[in-house]
Amino acid sequence: MILKDFNLNKSWTLFLDRDGVINKQIVDDYILTWRQFEFIPGVPEAIKILSSVFGKIIIVTNQQGIGRGLMTEKDLSEIHSNMIAEIEKHGGRIDAVYYAPYAPENNSMDRKPNVGMALKAKKDFPEINFKKSVMAGDSISDMEFGNRLGMINVLINKDKTILRKIPELINFAATDLKDFSLQIKDTLNLTEPADLCKP
Repeated sequence: MILKDFNLNKSWTLFLDRDGVINKQIVDDYILTWRQFEFIPGVPEAIKILSSVFGKIIIVTNQQGIGRGLMTEKDLSEIHSNMIAEIEKHGGRIDAVYYAPYAPENNSMDRKPNVGMALKAKKDFPEINFKKSVMAGDSISDMEFGNRLGMINVLINKDKTILRKIPELINFAATDLKDFSLQIKDTLNLTEPADLCKP
């Protein structure tokens, strides 16, 4: 099966993980302030392409730094406000951000791979159809999250270890969000400026 088989259009929703997909991760640490936040090269431009395809773009992110007392919800809100503003400057959009502030031991329904954040999105945007949704993430929990809801799963990761470990949960793979957006652009024959996806 290929991307073209899914007839992607504005009736579809894209769910995006954040850390490792939109911004660079800090090894064994958390992004606690906007100053620490760094887009992965090509991401704002990629989201511009994706915004022209998907009717909704939703970020779903586990943020246990809040639950561990390392940051506040106000800190996270500032990060996300600045992130969205930068994406909009490049012509893209994020329709909503949902986050799970809990540590894993809390076993919250909101924390991926549990599906609470998706259910909140569905409540806020009733037009979301999980069968016409894509989950793009870099981890096993992202793929499990999408699978539980019947979404199309796209693994965003240069490391192929996860792809080899759980191939049954992954429909497509891309090295990064820019790569994924270009796959879609080519599939749908989108006419965008030639330099759109330059970092």
